[in-house]
Order: sequence, then C-alpha cells, then structure tokens
Amino acid sequence: MLLQGKTALVTGADSGIGRATAITFGREGADVAVHYHADERGAEQAANAIRNHGCRAEVFQADFAEPIAAERLFAEVLERLGRLDILVNNAGTGENTESSLDLPTNEFLRVLNIDLVAPWVLAREAANHMVVQGGGVIVNVTSVHEEIPQPGGAAYCAAKGGLRMVTRTLALELARQRVRINNVAPGMIATPMTASTINDPQQSEEALAKIPMGRPGEVQEIADLITFLASDKASYVTGSTFFADGGLMQKVGLA
Repeated sequence: MLLQGKTALVTGADSGIGRATAITFGREGADVAVHYHADERGAEQAANAIRNHGCRAEVFQADFAEPIAAERLFAEVLERLGRLDILVNNAGTGENTESSLDLPTNEFLRVLNIDLVAPWVLAREAANHMVVQGGGVIVNVTSVHEEIPQPGGAAYCAAKGGLRMVTRTLALELARQRVRINNVAPGMIATPMTASTINDPQQSEEALAKIPMGRPGEVQEIADLITFLASDKASYVTGSTFFADGGLMQKVGLA
C-alpha cells in the first residue's frame, strides 16, 4: 500500500475530488482526517468507507470563509490524530456572477479566504509541523484556472493563481527540510459543482469541444494523481503543477 502508516488531512472530503481522495488514501493504508463545511452526512459516509479499509477516520467541521477556522482545524486534527504526514488542500468555492465587475467586495474576499488564505494557513501550519517531525507532503488542488482566465472568475482565478505561487515559494523554502509541495490542477471534472454544466446539452457541448479527450474527468482520476504525489513514488517531485484536464491546456496553448 502506498500510504501505509501515514496520517492525512483532506479538506472538502465530503464530496467530489476530496471524498474520492480521502477514501483512496484509506485504501492505501492512511488514517484520514475528513474535513467538511456543511455536508456532515457526506463526510461521515467518506469516513465510514475509510474505516471499511481498516484505517482510522475522524470527521472535522470548519468554515474557511473565516480563515482562523483553518488554524483551529489544524490544532484539532493534531490533538485527535497526533501527527500529520500529508495535507491535501482541496476545499474550494467560486463566485456566481457573469461579469467580475458585478462582484461585490465581500464576495471577492470570501472566495479568496476559502480558496487561498485558508489553504495558505493550513500549508503553513502543516509545514511547520512536518519540519519538526522530519518530513511530509502537501498537495494543493488548484485548477486549470491558475493559468487560464475565465470571464466572471476574477476571484477564483486570482485565488488559484495565488495558490500556485504559494506552492512554488514554499517548495523552494522547504526542499531541504524534506517537505514536498505540489499542485494538482483539474480541468472539467464530473462533480456536484459541475453537474449543471454537464447536464445542460448546450453548455456541455461547448465545454467538451475545448477538451481534446472529449469528456469530463472522473474524480477517481484526480484522486489517483493526488495519491501518487502524496506517496514516496513521487519523492523527487516538488514545486510543480500537474494538470489533469484531458489535454485542455494543450488546446489553448498554455502548456
């Protein structure tokens, strides 16, 4: 098993990519702290699936719209699980406006708090802990929009682009401390967040036309990539972004 004896925190693990990642970690031998914001039932289901693999799972709630909640979460995880070897910053949100010019300041800040500030706080806390214990791994889930601008997505794109630079900077600072940090940048993935687009024939056709593989990705495909990066199989990899987008970045000429 790739993660035997490891302890991990996966944020946003109640559904989608986070849930698939947390369960895959359990299958690969890791104990997992399962974080959720609102869907306690989904988080408990993920935790039960991990326990079915013979690993420990504990459920934690935090609302990252208030970044201090990320500090409290990390402290609670250490108190209950004792250590942390792997952090996956997966929880995220986006704005709901057609034009960024219509985005209120408080909404811009809310998206940045959830998608950038809270991941930074958790990465900082995790890295300080990992340096003392002799090593660890951080994986940040960004998006193709860390590179590709999106109309109406000023806050989301700014947050994901900012997280890319946090990752690169920390990778430089932590490389000799045996702490690795990388990004996974998904394209269009079949999750509850993208269901409205995938289920709308016109929107789906337009979106899939941009993807050379001609289909959305599956959450397990992203979870498997995250698991690889979290494992010793990726022991010489740090400071990189791994796009999992069906070739989208090639299509738009940004790869």
